[in-house]
Amino acid sequence: MKMTFVAIAAVATIAAGSLATTPASAQRGLGAAVAGGIIGGAIVGGAIASSRPAYGGPVYVEDAPPPPCRFVRQRFWDGYAWRFRRVEVCD
Repeated sequence: MKMTFVAIAAVATIAAGSLATTPASAQRGLGAAVAGGIIGGAIVGGAIASSRPAYGGPVYVEDAPPPPCRFVRQRFWDGYAWRFRRVEVCD
């Protein structure tokens, strides 16, 4: 963010300086405007290219391996009715 602000301030300074020193001739004013646009674009482009990416972490992250054991809901008969219990199953 600081780099972007510095780049915008530099472009504004260059633009103000070129307007203050430009004579009344239309041909020279156009050349100064083109030069100011090229220089400003280079400064802003450099600030954007050197800034950090917007995401918080690395792009490619390997998923964690699945746990070797998991709990499964299993139905069983207890002599009176069907019930459920959690049983640990390891692969």
